[in-house]
Amino acid sequence: MAEARTTGSLPVANVQELAAAFNDGGVERQVPERYLSKDPSAEEVVVAGGGGDDSACAIPVIDLRRLIDPRSEEEECAKLASACHHWGFFQLINHGVPDEVIGNLMSDVAGFFKQPLEAKKECSQKADSLEGYGQAFVVSDDQKLDWADMLYLQVQPTESRDMRFWPTRPASFRQSVDAYSSEAAKLAYRLLEFMAKGVGAEPASLRGVFEGQAQGMRVNYYPPCRQAADRVLGLTAHTDPNGLTLLLQMNDDVQGLQVKKDGKWFAVQALAGAFIVNVGDALEIMSNGVFRSVEHRAVIHPTKERISVALFHYPYQDRMLGPLPELVKKGDRLQYGPTDYQDLLKRYFTAKLDGRKHLERFMLEQ
Repeated sequence: MAEARTTGSLPVANVQELAAAFNDGGVERQVPERYLSKDPSAEEVVVAGGGGDDSACAIPVIDLRRLIDPRSEEEECAKLASACHHWGFFQLINHGVPDEVIGNLMSDVAGFFKQPLEAKKECSQKADSLEGYGQAFVVSDDQKLDWADMLYLQVQPTESRDMRFWPTRPASFRQSVDAYSSEAAKLAYRLLEFMAKGVGAEPASLRGVFEGQAQGMRVNYYPPCRQAADRVLGLTAHTDPNGLTLLLQMNDDVQGLQVKKDGKWFAVQALAGAFIVNVGDALEIMSNGVFRSVEHRAVIHPTKERISVALFHYPYQDRMLGPLPELVKKGDRLQYGPTDYQDLLKRYFTAKLDGRKHLERFMLEQ
C-alpha cells in the first residue's frame, strides 16, 4: 500500500510500558491527559449478551458452509448482502482456515508483545512510514492518543515486503504470517464472489479488482487501564480505507470492538474461532453505497489485555475508483463519481481518524 510508505506518524510513548508502570509496586498513577477523551460511555452502547444468535453477537453471523452449499447458497448470499448493507460487518463461522494456521499466528503475535521493549523497538517505524512498530495517525503533538500499540506490515505481494519491520522473534513469526496471509486472501476472494452474487452481480466482478493486490496487516495490542478504562479509547472511531477487512482477536472473552449503527454503538462479542469481517471505503464506493463502510472503534478493559489482528485487502492501487456498472441497479442514482484511489488513501493517511467524514467528501451532491 503506497501511501503507508510515504506518510509517517510522530513517535509517542509505548503504551504497553506505560500501562505496566501504573501497576508497578502497587502505586496507582494518573493516566496522562493526552490519552483521556470524552467519556466513551456518554454515547449509547448496546452490549452483546451470551449465546450464538445474531442479537447476542450484535452483528449478523454468516456461515461459509451454507454459502458453498447449493441448497442454502441463495438464502445465505441474501443474508450476507443484507449484513453488508445494513451493518457493514458480520462474523464468519465455518470459514475453513485451518486452526493450526490461526493458532500459530496468534501465538507468535502474543510472543512478539511479550518481548522486552528494546527487542520490539528493532521493528520501530521510520519517520516517513506507518509500517513497523509504534502508533498510527499521530499528526500533531497535542492531539488525543489511543491506548494501544501496533505493528503494521505490508504482507502481500511478497515482493512488496519491507523486511526491516518484520520481527525475527519469535523465530517462526514470518512463516506464520506468510501461511496465514495466503489462507486469508483465498477466503477474502471467496467472500467477494458471494457478496457480488448476493446483489445479483457476476462473482468475478469484485474478485477481479482485489485478487493479487496489496494486503496489509495491523496487529493491535490493547493494554488494560484500571485507572480510566471508561475515559480512554484503544482505537478512535474510524472506517477502513480498503475493500475488505478480516479481523481475528485473542481473548474472545474480552469485548473491545464496537460498531456504530443508527447512532448507537453495538459491542461485538467475538465468537470463538470466527472472523469478524467488515466492508471498507473502497467497497462502498464500488458498490455505489449498497455495501456500507461504517464507523467502528475499540474500547479498553480495566483488567484484561486484548490483542487483535486485522488483515486489509486493497484494490488496484493505480486505478480510478468508482461504482462498478455491474453493481449499480437500473434507475439507481450514482452516489459516487470517479475517485482517484491514491487521493483517497492520501487523505485518509494524512488526517487523524475522523469517522466517515473523509469518505463523505467523495459523495456526489444529490
